[in-house]
Amino acid sequence: MIGKLKGTIDEIGDDYVLIDVHGVCYVVFCASRTLSRLGSPGEAVVLFIETYVREDQLKLFGFMTALEREWFNLLQSVQGVGAKVALGVLSTLTPSELANAIALQDKASISRAPGVGPKVAIRIVTELKNKAPAFGGEAVSNLGLKQEIGEGVASAPVSDAVSALTNLGYSRDQAANAVAAALKNGGEDADSAKLIRLGLKELSQ
Repeated sequence: MIGKLKGTIDEIGDDYVLIDVHGVCYVVFCASRTLSRLGSPGEAVVLFIETYVREDQLKLFGFMTALEREWFNLLQSVQGVGAKVALGVLSTLTPSELANAIALQDKASISRAPGVGPKVAIRIVTELKNKAPAFGGEAVSNLGLKQEIGEGVASAPVSDAVSALTNLGYSRDQAANAVAAALKNGGEDADSAKLIRLGLKELSQ
């Protein structure tokens, strides 16, 4: 099994990169977000690899970080999500954005990914909601609050503040992050008016 490749970029295609490792070229399929972050042909590259071995084929999938590779495998634990759809999700959302969307039960964000219909999006946010914190990366600090908001069990001041900020045009994720910061600054007993005021201050920075 191949876990990581270090080499030089030989060619970049629509959905793959050709990596030259000491004269042997490997075809590695990647999310478009990954391909856009690679350099140009001739430059050095390091990718984490997930190796797929089937009866009739061997495929390599490449990722910039181990966390992206973990999400790739986690997404495929959901019924109806294969390698192509998982790459589509990772092309649309970063691991942190994906963890946030799942915590907030934000089906609309996940539905933006190619190949993800409403039913699959619902399955992703439902089946992975308890696994998102472990795969949240740098976003993990606010995921507990976001899960409460997504499941409708957050306190009334928090829910009201998030609702008010989203009504002003901010995304649910932006609103949740701002309210989380407001809670730290204003205290757990802050009322909705205070959370909204502090949340707007956070968003204006």
